[in-house]
Amino acid sequence: MPTYQYACTACDNQFEIVQKFTDDALTVCPSCQGELRKVFSAVGIVFKGSGFYRTDNRSSGSSSTVSSTTPASSAPASAESKPAAPAATPAPAPAAS
Repeated sequence: MPTYQYACTACDNQFEIVQKFTDDALTVCPSCQGELRKVFSAVGIVFKGSGFYRTDNRSSGSSSTVSSTTPASSAPASAESKPAAPAATPAPAPAAS
């Protein structure tokens, strides 16, 4: 169940309460019977465990060689395994006689 933070608009009383998602929001301050408002704050998100990289769910026979400790690159796997070819130069034009 989530924890919600409330603040009273009359007496500045602040408190937290554990409520179900289906419970109605509180509207009356338990201290002074004033009006309550919900306080919203930034939430830190931490991703733990496997399953957050492209290679975490693949079998060991996959052609991708990216390790599971580094994020997957946006380049396709086939470009990673082939060396870069040198740029082609145009052939010289035949001499006019």
